[in-house]
Amino acid sequence: MLDIGFIRDNVELVKEGMKNKGENDISAVDKAVEKDEEWRGLVTEIDQLRAESNTKAKQIGQLMGEGKKEEAQALIKETGESKGKIKELEKAVSEVRNELNELLYRIPNVPDASVPVGHSEEDNEVFSTWGEPDENEKLKPHWEIAEQNNWIDFERGVKVTGAGFPFYVGRMATLQRALINFFINEAISAGYTELQSPYFVNEDSARGTGQIPDKEDMMYEIQRDEFFLIPTAEVPVTNFHRDEILEEDDLPVLYTAYTPCWRREAGSYGKEVRGLNRLHQFDKVELVKIVHPEQSDKELESLREYAESLLQKLDLPYRTLLMCTGDMGFTQTKKYDLEVWSAGQKRWLEVSSCSNFGSFQARRMQLRFRNEKGKTEMLHTLNGSGLALPRIVAAILEKYQTEEGKVQVPKVLEPYMGEGFI
Repeated sequence: MLDIGFIRDNVELVKEGMKNKGENDISAVDKAVEKDEEWRGLVTEIDQLRAESNTKAKQIGQLMGEGKKEEAQALIKETGESKGKIKELEKAVSEVRNELNELLYRIPNVPDASVPVGHSEEDNEVFSTWGEPDENEKLKPHWEIAEQNNWIDFERGVKVTGAGFPFYVGRMATLQRALINFFINEAISAGYTELQSPYFVNEDSARGTGQIPDKEDMMYEIQRDEFFLIPTAEVPVTNFHRDEILEEDDLPVLYTAYTPCWRREAGSYGKEVRGLNRLHQFDKVELVKIVHPEQSDKELESLREYAESLLQKLDLPYRTLLMCTGDMGFTQTKKYDLEVWSAGQKRWLEVSSCSNFGSFQARRMQLRFRNEKGKTEMLHTLNGSGLALPRIVAAILEKYQTEEGKVQVPKVLEPYMGEGFI
C-alpha cells in the first residue's frame, strides 16, 4: 500500500506507474485523493468541535463558580449537542477511512526509476549471464529421464489428487530432500535465521503481503475455516512481525524457510507446462529481508547475488533478467528473475524472483522500526526464492544425465545423498 501523502504529492507519477504496470483503470488515484480530502475535512471538523467543547468546559466551571447557573446550563446543553455531533462525525470518519483503504489496496506499487518500461516478457532486460548453455540435441528432457528411472509418478498423483500434484519416488525423493537441506544450510551460513512456518494463513496475512486483493484466483482457499494455503513462504514469514515495532539496532532481519507451496496455476497444454515445468504443489526455500529504508536497494542486489551463488554452486548455467514494469507484478518496485538453462528442453526456466517492495507491504502490515530519534518509520521488505525446486530438479536431471541414462549427483549435493549417481 502506498502512503496517501505520497500519492497526494505525486499524483501523476503514481498514475504513470499504474499505466506502465498495465493497469487500464487509474481512477482509483483521483478517488483516493478525493476521499482523503473528505477524511481530513471530517477530522478537522472533529478537532474544532473538541477544541470548542474544551473551551466551553472551562467556561462552565467559571460560571458555576460565579453562581451563574443558567448561563452554565446553556453551555452544558451546547456541549452535549457537540458531543453528539462528534460521535456522528467519528462514525463517518471510520467509514470514509475504510473506503479510502479499499481504494489504496487497488493502487499498485510505483516502479523504481531503474526499471525498464515495457508491457510483456519481451521487454525484460538481460542483466547478466553465467555458464554456457548446453545445446547438445541428444540430451533428453527431464520427464523422459524420470519416466525411464521410475522417479516421478504423475499418473498416480492425478489419481490421488489431480494434475500438478506428482509423487517423487525413491532417489528422486532423496534429491528433493537433499536440495532442501542444501538450500537451508547455505542460507543459515549466509546469516539467515531459519523459521518453520504455518502452511495456512488468514486473510489479514494474505492482505499484508499483497496476495489480496490481487492474486485471490491463484490461491487455494479453505472456505470453512477462512484460511488460504500459502502460495509461498513469503506470506507467513513476512507477516511474522506484523503490527510490531522493531529496533533499528536489530536491522536487517533475515529469515529463511522451507515450505511446500500451492498455486492454482492456469496453464495451457504442451511443453510449457509438461513435466515439472508448472505444478500446483511444489517445494521451495524462501528468503525474506526486513531492512532499513536506506538499505533496501543494496539489500536487493545482495539478495540477487546470493540466489545466483546457489546456481553457481550447482554448476547450472543461468541468466538474470531485470523485469520490466508490465512483467513485474502489483507489489514490487523492482524485481530480478533468475532463469536456469534447461539442457533437455533448450529453453530458460524461472527458478527465483528477487523483489524489493519498499514500504508497500510494511504499510499494509504496520511493520515499523524505531529510529535513533525515537520516532517510528515504515520498514522495507524484500524476498526471493532460494530456490524453487521443481525446475532446479528438471535442470539437474537434464544437465547431469549420462549416455547410459543415469544422472550424476552434483558435487555440492554429495554430502546429502552420497557420491555417484542419483
